[in-house]
Amino acid sequence: MSNLPNCPKCNSQYTYEDGSMLVCPECAHEWNPGETNQENEDVKIDKDSNGNVLNDGDSVTVIKDLKVKGTSSVIKIGTKVKGIRLVDGDHDIDCKIDGFGAMKLKSEFVKKI
Repeated sequence: MSNLPNCPKCNSQYTYEDGSMLVCPECAHEWNPGETNQENEDVKIDKDSNGNVLNDGDSVTVIKDLKVKGTSSVIKIGTKVKGIRLVDGDHDIDCKIDGFGAMKLKSEFVKKI
């Protein structure tokens, strides 16, 4: 039996060759064994306005005044936000802002501290 690598998605050992591609019968993932970047194609990387990679738990600063939808209040430039959580969707960041409560922010309007 040949030594084929495990599936990069589900780590199944039952991979098989189909032409030049490798296939996993358990999750149906197909990949080219010569490409190393294939594993990270589904991973979304969130970056701030300066291009720094954001992670869960980071602290950020708001870089422009943001109107709060449904109210007349504004989140001012320079507002510090601690302990962000990254989420999927239109707004990348879930957080709590002192004086406002739970918020969703877009990563392009913040910079990492």
